[in-house]
Amino acid sequence: MEDEAQIRKLYRDYWQYMIEKNADGLRSLMGEDYTLRHMTGVEQSGEVFLRGLLDGTFNYRSAEHDSIEVTLCGDTARMTGKSRVTASVYGGGWHRWRLRGDFTLRKEKGVWKLTGSRASTYY
Repeated sequence: MEDEAQIRKLYRDYWQYMIEKNADGLRSLMGEDYTLRHMTGVEQSGEVFLRGLLDGTFNYRSAEHDSIEVTLCGDTARMTGKSRVTASVYGGGWHRWRLRGDFTLRKEKGVWKLTGSRASTYY
């Protein structure tokens, strides 16, 4: 599978694992230095985010992907995914969000890993 296709699959797997609350699956996609910046501006390590996913702070019901754009630069890449996500976060009710994820990635031993992400919305 070519690099761009692998990265697009990684994005789809990321959301499926979020919906399933599959922490091991998500860990398999993340580099050790992975950080996530939420829409609120809060930045968390991968492990802190996973604790929030498992303890019910972050809940995801569905994700429909509108676009996944990939830019390669050797063993690094940038990806922007736009998805309509049904989520309940920080104790709020279920809402449908148009979430944009801007990701950085690095190829480690032939496998693409997420190194960072920043969440925002899109229209």
